[in-house]
Amino acid sequence: MKILLLTPPMTQLNTPYPATAYLTGFLRLHAERLGLEVVQADPALELFLRLFSRSGLQEVADQLEARARKQRRGKPPRGLAHFLDHATEYVATIEAVVGFLQGRDPSLALRIVSRGFLPEGPRFDVIAAASDASADAEAEPLAWAFGQLGAQDRAKYLASLYIDDLADVVRDGIDPRFELSRYAEKLAASAPSFDPLAEALAAPPTLVDATLDAITRDLLDQHRPDLVGLSVPFPGNVYGAFRIARTIKTTRPQTRVALGGGFVNTELRQLSEPRVFDHVDYITLDDGERPLLALIEHLHSDGRSPLFRTLVRQGGQVTLATTDTLHDIPLRDAGTPTYAGLPIKQYLSLFEMLNPMHRLWSDGRWNKLTVAHGCYWKKCTFCDISLDYIGRYDPVAADVLVDRIEALVAETGQTGFHFVDEAAPPAGLRALAERLLARNVIITWWGNIRFEKTFTPALAELLARSGCVAVSGGLEVASDRLLELMQKGVTVDQVARVTRAFTDAGIMVHAYLMYGFPTETEQDTIDALERVRQLFDAGCIQSAFWHRFAATAHSPIGLQPQLYGLRMHREPQVSFARNDLGFDDPTGTNHEYLGIGLRRALYNYMHGLGLDADVRTWFDPPPAPEAGTARTATGGTRTRKRRGVPPPSVPHDLIRKALGA
Repeated sequence: MKILLLTPPMTQLNTPYPATAYLTGFLRLHAERLGLEVVQADPALELFLRLFSRSGLQEVADQLEARARKQRRGKPPRGLAHFLDHATEYVATIEAVVGFLQGRDPSLALRIVSRGFLPEGPRFDVIAAASDASADAEAEPLAWAFGQLGAQDRAKYLASLYIDDLADVVRDGIDPRFELSRYAEKLAASAPSFDPLAEALAAPPTLVDATLDAITRDLLDQHRPDLVGLSVPFPGNVYGAFRIARTIKTTRPQTRVALGGGFVNTELRQLSEPRVFDHVDYITLDDGERPLLALIEHLHSDGRSPLFRTLVRQGGQVTLATTDTLHDIPLRDAGTPTYAGLPIKQYLSLFEMLNPMHRLWSDGRWNKLTVAHGCYWKKCTFCDISLDYIGRYDPVAADVLVDRIEALVAETGQTGFHFVDEAAPPAGLRALAERLLARNVIITWWGNIRFEKTFTPALAELLARSGCVAVSGGLEVASDRLLELMQKGVTVDQVARVTRAFTDAGIMVHAYLMYGFPTETEQDTIDALERVRQLFDAGCIQSAFWHRFAATAHSPIGLQPQLYGLRMHREPQVSFARNDLGFDDPTGTNHEYLGIGLRRALYNYMHGLGLDADVRTWFDPPPAPEAGTARTATGGTRTRKRRGVPPPSVPHDLIRKALGA
């Protein structure tokens, strides 16, 4: 039996999404017993490479020019007009730029930084706005950021803006659903009905659709698989997955199709729409190793072996087929991931933002491993702790992990590792660091943690010596009251001490921040920003990102919203996807308005700007209310006076005192 594992478009372009590598490594442990041939491919990367090529861009230009001739009225948007005016230059330069971003032609950097080689579209406006960087959250001051040296980095940044311009052209002129890291995301995210996806699949194909269809047919011709597994981590992969499945069913109907991954595990748990199974045959839930192995054994035995945690269509109804005789595969027995078959050298390193943590995500390729399955804390009230990927904690021994590290280094020739844990356990990281040092294994690594007190200065220094260069963790709302309501298990003072310990050890720290949490007032938000300002000013954190709170169906808040004062919206009938839940915020806080100022402040803090300014300076005057009312963040209305945000009530030396300074 031949099995083909695929990640549908779109995902990050700098490194493979790890699901197929994990599953390929696991299934190859069982290949001899079951007579399996397991291969993997990345149609997401292939779609980008075909579109962003000489022939691909020429087709884009031809379609846009034909449309312009046919319409003969109105002026196209600026980005499209610029592309059409410079189409010949784009077609001539695209493959050289892609090769540079793939690391195949570093000498091209000197031509790129000359600013005379690349056509520069609207995305380059951020450079022109550099002189106003301290006040404008969109500015990118090149000289200030890179100095007189750093030609490679400067060129990579310019080349990334060039790619972004072209992605905007594809989105605005060819397919409005296309983005570099997601495709048709809005069709799938918390979509109660399958209708929008079904209609999109039945519509005449765009150039992007047709290219993906051709890629799928090529993969079928090359591999002739008996079973195709589609791993769908995010809503932005769902349309691509169904597009691939649709082509499989029309081209090679005898091939079975299985769907799984993070989106499925989170959003399709209440699936009842039988039309989904016109495209796929099986949908597996939660960790894929055991369900996929059970499916293969089921097919191998002509249906005599049971399925495990797998949705199927029977008698026109969606049914969950499972058994109590099977259990999930422990992490120690899951095998070593493998990237065999994936075109490692063709991934692109993009450098679109000067945020240092964003660069780790998008620039350079990282081998992916897991220190422990699930979360050892699993208490946060906003998190999907009722689901298996969070709730089932399963660590692996440090020596097993180091064995896997050495195997991946030998396979890929690369020593960079991203540990993709929900929250890597301190004890596990300590053991890993000690074994890396004892076995003289040299790697560079980073991962996600909780900012808990176990991370002492001594442990941070040990992790740094083992190769740790960055950590990320959730500070969420920097408020002890709200952290307690979240059951986060940390305090602001504790976070300050832990993050400073990492910084002192030479490890970059990124903080996930949240606004709009239940009961969070405008004063809470301003005070949280003041604490964040002090954390940046004290050198505790170097990077951060604000996320808007969302109530999800599988979190404690989503399961018991009344405990958090939320008034939930009446849900539509769900037959397809369910995750984000609508609600009214009883505080009436205008979180949407506050979010603009929060992001503006954070952008400047990450560049060392405005750290001595009053946090109120980042907020524009609130919009004038209509007819004496203003809309709340969730769509309600309340009476609001026109005024600025309140001053922070936080002591100016709060963080300094927490650090004992």
